[in-house]
Amino acid sequence: MVFLGAILRRLGWIDQQFVNTASSLVFKATMPTLLFLSIAATDTGALLSLGLTAWYLTISAAIFCLIWLWALWRCPHDERGVFVQGAFRGNCGIVGLALSASMYGDTGLSLGSIMAGGIIIVNLVLSAIVLSVYSSTASSRPRDIVRDIATNPLIIGIVAALPLAWLDIQLPGWLLTSGNYFASLSLPLALICIGGSLSLASARESSTLALSASIWKVIIMPVIGVGAAICMGYRGAELGIMMLFFGSPTAAVAYVMARGAGGNERLAASIIMLSTLMSLFTISAGLLVLKSVGLIQGSSG
Repeated sequence: MVFLGAILRRLGWIDQQFVNTASSLVFKATMPTLLFLSIAATDTGALLSLGLTAWYLTISAAIFCLIWLWALWRCPHDERGVFVQGAFRGNCGIVGLALSASMYGDTGLSLGSIMAGGIIIVNLVLSAIVLSVYSSTASSRPRDIVRDIATNPLIIGIVAALPLAWLDIQLPGWLLTSGNYFASLSLPLALICIGGSLSLASARESSTLALSASIWKVIIMPVIGVGAAICMGYRGAELGIMMLFFGSPTAAVAYVMARGAGGNERLAASIIMLSTLMSLFTISAGLLVLKSVGLIQGSSG
């Protein structure tokens, strides 16, 4: 879809105005709908995973702080917000959850759903903070950052779904059907916009930063996260799922939020594409190493 977006832009079938409009639609409407429906359908019976989820969120937040410290040292000031977001914000809600369900079946789906719901909220809050601090259009005052977080359409979508999930309220079938149709636009539109924003010139300009952020995301982050999990005694499916979540490539929504904050969306697009390509190899290598030393088992799904 990313390459399709680049081709359509090259052919002149889409232009910058389309990218602007579609990105706004994804950020304000389709992605919040997707998150709302995903959280509302979460199986809250998997409460046994709350301890694992809390530990995972804590380590993720610690790695976020580490990446931010590194960016203060090595990254240009105006690019730090986009860089930090791209280096830590994984596509857990789609890639991580899908791979967990494929590898561990119902166990992977139940554990992964709780972990994905928690990390989505943490990622949104941390991304909103770091993007606001370095944004040229958004205020970095604490009160304004809190306001930006509270009015973020993605966070509103998640918070609105929490009561439905906890109370196990089922939405009408017609509403679910319409909502799923609308929400399904999120990923293809976001990826097409990413491709439509790519250019060889901007890719060359941001290649070093994009590569550095991608290395953090798909190599350093899983090494730190999984290594800490091993030291904490996690094994089997729990360790395997954490490898999949920590090793997931940068989420497509990182582009949408970077653009919404007035950041360098082309750098965000480069990080997403590069980390996705690299993750094809790094996730496989990580699972192979963990299996070879007997820390995780083979797939059950």
